Amino acid sequence: MPAEGEKPKVSVIIPTYNERENLEELFRRISEALSGAGYGFEIIVVDDDSPDRTWEYAMELGKEYPVKVIRRRNEKGLSSAVIRGFKEASGEVLVVMDADLQHPPEKIPELVEAIENGADVAIASRYVPGGEVKNWYWYRKLISKGAIMLGRLALPKIRSVKDPMSGFFALRREVVEGVELNPIGFKILMEILVKGRHRRVVEVPFTFGLRRAGESKLGGKTMVAYLKHVYRLMHWSGELDRLIKFSIVGTSGVFVNEGFLWLFVSWLGMSKYIANIPATELAILNNFTWNDLWTFRDLRKSSLWRRLLTFHVVALTGAFVQWVIYAPLVYLGVNYLLANLVGIGASFIVRFLFNRNVTWG
Repeated sequence: MPAEGEKPKVSVIIPTYNERENLEELFRRISEALSGAGYGFEIIVVDDDSPDRTWEYAMELGKEYPVKVIRRRNEKGLSSAVIRGFKEASGEVLVVMDADLQHPPEKIPELVEAIENGADVAIASRYVPGGEVKNWYWYRKLISKGAIMLGRLALPKIRSVKDPMSGFFALRREVVEGVELNPIGFKILMEILVKGRHRRVVEVPFTFGLRRAGESKLGGKTMVAYLKHVYRLMHWSGELDRLIKFSIVGTSGVFVNEGFLWLFVSWLGMSKYIANIPATELAILNNFTWNDLWTFRDLRKSSLWRRLLTFHVVALTGAFVQWVIYAPLVYLGVNYLLANLVGIGASFIVRFLFNRNVTWG
């Protein structure tokens, strides 16, 4: 960052593909917003060899605005374009935005000001008070909210961020310097939040507007790419290994439960109905012990007794979820064994997420 009292230079990175019609208005509004706020700036257009020759028009506009154009012929993808823009940028503050005018350039000074005031990453957020999305169909809102919820649950590092999938954000150069970024699809911010060097993230509300021209990025392939991205970030952050450990411990609990149930009934002559209670409790204690010593060892913060109590509550919650799914499926005619398997799967996910984020959160 520059010396005290000096404003940082801002590099605005814009990945493009068939966005020619938006460029003149976009550049004008960026220039007015940043020049009016007293910031020096550059605009970096990374174009994936657009058929409408977006790159060519951007170069023409470079006669009027401080534009640097990168035309990529052998590589495609929004996230990789942003990474290329990071490498080409000379500013202390890096801003990423789309070219379709759904991201209002007038919001850029507010994002940069948040960085000046101590934030490492400033996100233009649709989902904090004051933010909104205009004219989306209900199913698209549902997909967006569902994807965000999945990401926040699977990746605890972004749990406090309301809009980790925003494509409009600013960050200090140091956040990504020397960081190996390798995202799939176009959710580069999530990758930065998980891998980047940052401490403070702030969200600035904005209204996600209407697309003027260009092509929407939402589609089936995009959703599959997002799931792959979350999976890779879980692997990178160690959350996937944690999930595997939790699975192993859960399997051992099945053997403990079955073994003691057999012992209590066959050797001690206990009632089959009563014997299930201590067998289940011993399985819960087995699972808690191994999860506490192995799966979540690095996350132990609260007292042992509080962790143990919470683990029991989560176990009961998981059992309830399993029954709530099992009973309706059986009622609808699904084979009881298949219905139970579906219930077990849902219960497993619920128990892992609650234990990861509550018991050892």
